[in-house]
Amino acid sequence: MDGLSQRVERFLEQRNLVTDVLGALEAKTGLEKRYLAAGAVTLLSLYLLFGYGASLLCNLIGFVYPAYASIKAIESPSKDDDTVWLTYWVVYALFGLAEFFSDLLLSWFPFYYVGKVVFGAAPHRH
Repeated sequence: MDGLSQRVERFLEQRNLVTDVLGALEAKTGLEKRYLAAGAVTLLSLYLLFGYGASLLCNLIGFVYPAYASIKAIESPSKDDDTVWLTYWVVYALFGLAEFFSDLLLSWFPFYYVGKVVFGAAPHRH
């Protein structure tokens, strides 16, 4: 668990779209970024578990930031990050294809969408 908290802290120290938004909220509310991030993750997790349209939210989470990061990777001179994001999109497409054929089976797994988001958010090695 210590490794996870260190990775989260390192992520919150980076400059990107998510940390910019969290920084603006921190300035307005006076709450630390890590507490705002923890609250957002908690709300998203609860909605994925109990909310209507969890599939849509899961797919938005799996698409919006990776699309942004993929564009940034294409613009960078390094090709390593291009390979990482290309691999991500292949796996994302395979999940989408599998879901198309197994919607009835997925209704039996209440934590499927939470697991899908966690699997998609697994740390990418650069």
